Amino acid sequence: MYIKHLAPTGEPTERGSDQGASRRDVLVIGAALVGGSLMVGCSPADIMGAGAPKHDFGAFGPFIKIGADGAVTVMNKHQEMGQGNHAGLGAIVAEEMDADWSTLKVEQSAANAKVYANSLMGVQGTGGSTAIANSWMQLRTAGAAARGMFVQAAAASWNVPASEILVKSGVVSHPSGKTAHFGELLAAAAKVTPSASPTLKDPKNFTLIGTDRVRRKDSAAKSTGQARYTQDVYLPDMLTAVVAHAPRFGAKLKTFDATEARKVKGVVDVFAIPTGVAVVAEGVYAARKGRDALKLDWDVSKAETRSSADLLADYHKIAKGELTPADDKWASFTAKGDASGKFDGADVLHASYDFPYLAHAAMEPMNCVAQVKGAKCKLTYGAQGHSLDQMAAATVVLNLPGAIEIETLFAGGSFGRRSSIDSDFVVEAVQIAKHVGKFRPVKLVWTREDDMTAGRYRPMAHHAVAVKVDKDGYPAAWRHRVVIQSFAKGTMMASMMVKNNIDATTVEGVLGSPYLEATPVVDAQVFTPHSPVTTLWWRSVGATHAAPVMEHTIDQLAARAKIDPVAYRRELYRRAGPAAARHLAVLNLAAEKAGWGTPLADGWVRGVAVHESFGSVVANVCEVKLVDGAPKVRKVTVAVDCGVAIARDQIAAQMEGGTCYGLSAALYGAVTLKNGAPEQTNFDTYRALRFNEAPVVETHILPSANAPSGVGEPGTPVIMASLPNAILAATGKPVSSFPIVQA
Repeated sequence: MYIKHLAPTGEPTERGSDQGASRRDVLVIGAALVGGSLMVGCSPADIMGAGAPKHDFGAFGPFIKIGADGAVTVMNKHQEMGQGNHAGLGAIVAEEMDADWSTLKVEQSAANAKVYANSLMGVQGTGGSTAIANSWMQLRTAGAAARGMFVQAAAASWNVPASEILVKSGVVSHPSGKTAHFGELLAAAAKVTPSASPTLKDPKNFTLIGTDRVRRKDSAAKSTGQARYTQDVYLPDMLTAVVAHAPRFGAKLKTFDATEARKVKGVVDVFAIPTGVAVVAEGVYAARKGRDALKLDWDVSKAETRSSADLLADYHKIAKGELTPADDKWASFTAKGDASGKFDGADVLHASYDFPYLAHAAMEPMNCVAQVKGAKCKLTYGAQGHSLDQMAAATVVLNLPGAIEIETLFAGGSFGRRSSIDSDFVVEAVQIAKHVGKFRPVKLVWTREDDMTAGRYRPMAHHAVAVKVDKDGYPAAWRHRVVIQSFAKGTMMASMMVKNNIDATTVEGVLGSPYLEATPVVDAQVFTPHSPVTTLWWRSVGATHAAPVMEHTIDQLAARAKIDPVAYRRELYRRAGPAAARHLAVLNLAAEKAGWGTPLADGWVRGVAVHESFGSVVANVCEVKLVDGAPKVRKVTVAVDCGVAIARDQIAAQMEGGTCYGLSAALYGAVTLKNGAPEQTNFDTYRALRFNEAPVVETHILPSANAPSGVGEPGTPVIMASLPNAILAATGKPVSSFPIVQA
C-alpha cells in the first residue's frame, strides 16, 4: 500500500497546521493496521507514529536526560498505574550507567510510537506485564552507552586509558586521584558519539539490581498529594462532561429531550454522540444533575436482552453440541492422538466450570481531558494504550496518529481497563471537545456507575473437561471445550491476536499447559459466540479462568487417585519434560516454605496451585478455613520465577496485590445481567475484598539469570486456583462455579 500524505522523512507534509489529514488518509492508516497491510519496510510503530513532531532528544538519546548537576532522569514510555514500574525501569539505567540512585528521577515520556514503541507489542502501550521485559535490553544499552560517553570524555580530558576509568554513583574517577561527577563532564560527554553496541555488565557484577535499595520513585509524590491524576486537572476555562449511556449493551439512541437538562444551572450544552448523550457543564455536579434531567428513548432491537443465566445456559448447550450459533464455529487449539471414544466409563473424570463477567473496578474510574481545535488535539490523562488512543482520536479530528499530543499522568489503577481496543472513553472525550471546539479543555468524567454498567468486562466463560486416566491415575486422554466471547475478533487487534479463528486470549493457560504436554491424547477446542456485551482483557486475561480449570481438575484427579496434590504435580511435570522444569522448581519452593505436609490447627487446610502466564511461573499455597460455610484465607505462600529480579520489594508487592485482586474475584466478583442490563453499579453490589479479609502474603523469588518476565499479572490467577483446591481438601467437593461466595 501507499500512503500519499507522508513525506519521505515520515513527517506529514503540512505537520503543525490545524488542517490535519483527510478522512481517507487516516482510514488508510487504520485499514493498514486492521488488515495487516503495511508499506515495505514500514512497521505498526511507523504508521502509529506518522505525524509525530520532531524532537531533539539530546546527546544521550530519548530515554536519558542529565541535568547540569549530574542528576539522571529516565524517561518512562509506559504508564504508571500503581504497579511501580518507575523503580525497575530506573534501576536498569542506573545499574548500567553507574548513576547515583538516590538522585535519579523518572518522568513520563511523550507519546511517540516511532521512538517509544513497546518492543513486544510494536506500538506504544503498557500491558501484558511487559513494561520491564520489553525495556530490559533497551534501557541497559542506553545506560551502558551513556556511561561509555562519560568514560571517554574523562579519559580524553585526563589523558589516561579509558580502561582505567571507574564510575560509581555518578562520579567518574581514576586511580591517580582525578575525579569528576557527571555534571562536570556533561559538556564533554555530550560530544562523544555513543556506541551502538556498548559492553553490558555481567549480572554477577550488579550492585543495584536485585538489592533492597531499589524502591519506588513515586511514593513521596503519591503520599503527599503532589502526584497528578486526571481528576486533579483543572485548566483555565475548563468544562466538565458526562455521558448518558444506553441501559443495555447494543442499544442505540432513538430520541432525546434535553429541555429540562438545559434548565439546570451550570449546564452549557447537551448533544448526541455515537455512544449516547453528552452533557457539558461548568462542573461535575451540574453535569450529573443535567444528565439526570434528560428524557431518553433507546432502540433496543439489537441489544443484549438475555440474563446471565440465559447466556450461561446457551454456553452449556454449545459445549454439549446442542446449540451451534451461526456467528462462529469450533476451532481446535491442541490436538494429538486419537481422542474418539475415550471418554466413557468409571476411569473418566468429568468437570464443568462457569465464570461470570468481571468488572475491572479500578479505584479511579475512567476520565480524560481533551482539547480540540480543527485537527489539533491534545489529551491529558492516565494513558495506557497511547498508540491505540492516538489512532482513535486521529479518526475523529482527521489528523495523523502521531500528531495527537498526549500528556500522560498517573492513573489510579487499570487492570487492563484504560487500554481499550476501541479507546471508548478517550474517543468520547475527543468527540465532545471537538463539538465544543476552540481548544477549550473538556474533562470527561465517568462515574463509578458509568464504569460498572457501560464499561468493558472480563468475558463470561464456560469450560467442559473430560479426562480419562491410566492405571496409575494420571491423564491418558484429555478433552477440553471452552466457550467464551472474544473481544479481539472484528477489531483492529484481530490481525495480531486471532490466528486460525482462535483468539489467543480465550485459550491461554490451557494452550501450552504442562498437563496437556504430559497427556498422550488431547482434543481441545474453543467456540467464541457473539454478544453485544463489551468485553476486554482483565488482569491476567485468559489465565483468570484457565488456571482454576486446569489446577482444580488436577486436584480432583489427585484425589481420585489418592495421591498427594504436590506429589501428583511432580509426576506430571516429570512426564512433561524440560518444559515444566520451572513449574517444578516453584512448586518445590512454595511447598517447602509453606510447610506442605506438616499438620495445621483444626479446621485449617492447604490448597496448592501452579500456573505460568506472561513468561513467569508462580506457585502458591494458601491456608483456608471454612467459617459459617464461607472460606477464610489467612496466609498465602508464593514462589515466583520471573527471571532477573530487578526490584525485589516491588515484585513482592505485585504478588501481594495480585493475590488479593484474584482472591477478591474468586470469592465475590461477578457482574450479572438481568434482561441484558447490568445489576451491579458500585461497590455496594460489586463486592470486593476488605482489609480484614486480606491474607498475609509471603513471597519467595526463585534465583534466575534469565531476562525479566512479567510480575504485574501472574500472581492473580494462581490464588483463584489454590483457593478452590483448599475447599476441595476441606469438603471433598469440587468448585464448579464462580464466585465461590454467591450473592
